[in-house]
Amino acid sequence: MKLTSRSEYALLALLYLARHGSEKLVTVDTIAKAQDIPPKFLEQILLMLKRARYLKSSKGQHGGYALGKPADKISLAEIVRLIDGALAPTESVSVYFFEHTPIEKEKNLIKVFKDIRDYVSKKLENTTLADLV
Repeated sequence: MKLTSRSEYALLALLYLARHGSEKLVTVDTIAKAQDIPPKFLEQILLMLKRARYLKSSKGQHGGYALGKPADKISLAEIVRLIDGALAPTESVSVYFFEHTPIEKEKNLIKVFKDIRDYVSKKLENTTLADLV
């Protein structure tokens, strides 16, 4: 698993919003400046998170974004999977995104990569935004 800039920015934005509570709306520009994220890129990420119901938003002069779920109900694994896909180091050991790969020829390598997948998955699934704020 390698995080893309998109998932890193998503996590940064979500943590920023988690610190501000679920009722206070925060503008894209405020999040972008605070977390040093390009605003146009952030808008795309926030829309993706909104479509997946992790965020709620309001338009207008006092509009912005807020968490759509409680911070303790949003795991890091959910966000990384939404943005980047598999948590596994190779698709042939992925639980949710399985695809055959050449590495399957070596069962001992598969075992190592499954162990890595399990550790990463467990850590990210058991860590919520609330744990980090």
